[in-house]
Amino acid sequence: MSQNQDLPAGREDARNCFVCGPDNASGLQVRFHLEENVCHGEFTPAANHCGYDGITHGGILFSLLDDVMANWLFLRGLRGYTAKCEIRFRNPLPVGCRLLLEGWSVKQKRSLVRMEGIAKRADTDQPIAQCQASFFIER
Repeated sequence: MSQNQDLPAGREDARNCFVCGPDNASGLQVRFHLEENVCHGEFTPAANHCGYDGITHGGILFSLLDDVMANWLFLRGLRGYTAKCEIRFRNPLPVGCRLLLEGWSVKQKRSLVRMEGIAKRADTDQPIAQCQASFFIER
């Protein structure tokens, strides 16, 4: 079953999020949804998202991966905060190339959840960046 990012368990507390907040006019406006045990999203970077000419800024990629993992929690009605995140950039992403995002849980121990995420080019399935993170769950 899929859940819509605008209605995560009736919560309204992330509407101004830089990555996924629908009320953040200067944000990325990414819509996330759950399919089975994976959170999915997509984003197409524009010229104002680049670092070096024509290449998507690594900070934008990091933010997207952090948020796809956080939304895996959020769409389940949990509030989680990034405790640690390690990213590996694999290939540059030219602006204008649609990016597919996936995030999932690997392990949970008490209030700490280990997550993984990947960002891939939609047109070639080439990995752009991968990350592993730990999220602290607020109880």
